Amino acid sequence: MDKQDNFQLNFSLKGYSSIQIGLYFLLAAFFIKKILEGFLIDDNPMGMLSAEIIEILVLGIIFLTMVLSALALFFKGQRKARRQEYKLWNTKTKIKSQAFSTSFIVIFSVLIVLTTQDFADYMTPTFLFLYGISLLFLKNKKSKDLFVLSGISLLLTVICILVPNYWYSSIYILGIAHITYGLVVKN
Repeated sequence: MDKQDNFQLNFSLKGYSSIQIGLYFLLAAFFIKKILEGFLIDDNPMGMLSAEIIEILVLGIIFLTMVLSALALFFKGQRKARRQEYKLWNTKTKIKSQAFSTSFIVIFSVLIVLTTQDFADYMTPTFLFLYGISLLFLKNKKSKDLFVLSGISLLLTVICILVPNYWYSSIYILGIAHITYGLVVKN
């Protein structure tokens, strides 16, 4: 039987996918903090690595977090399309996937440029700002709920700029916000 085409977006940041993304943010913040703490302690093996290698490790963790988040959205959309017997890749889904991919590339490219220009202190505020803006652009017209996550991200950007050592707490709060959003806004 040929699956019918639907006119709705198959990828959404609701329920379990938001909880997964929140857990990925929590894990990323934890691992980045442990790497940086290990770099500052003399007896830790991370202390023997150069700053450039530490920056590459941090960028790798950020990249892995973003890829795992994208995969969480994809697999949730695939399950939803299979359950409702719709095509996964309809017109709206293709457009939103291209916009998501573009925002992913822009965020990661900007973070790489900041790292190579020795502005690593601004990685977290820049990530939070670009993430909040991309959530605004990627939301559905019907769904106003993503304004909360976007607002939290933009507020954390301002706090992170004013208090530079607040980066860990900012990413942690963003992860908790995603988990809470996933629990409150179900499918």
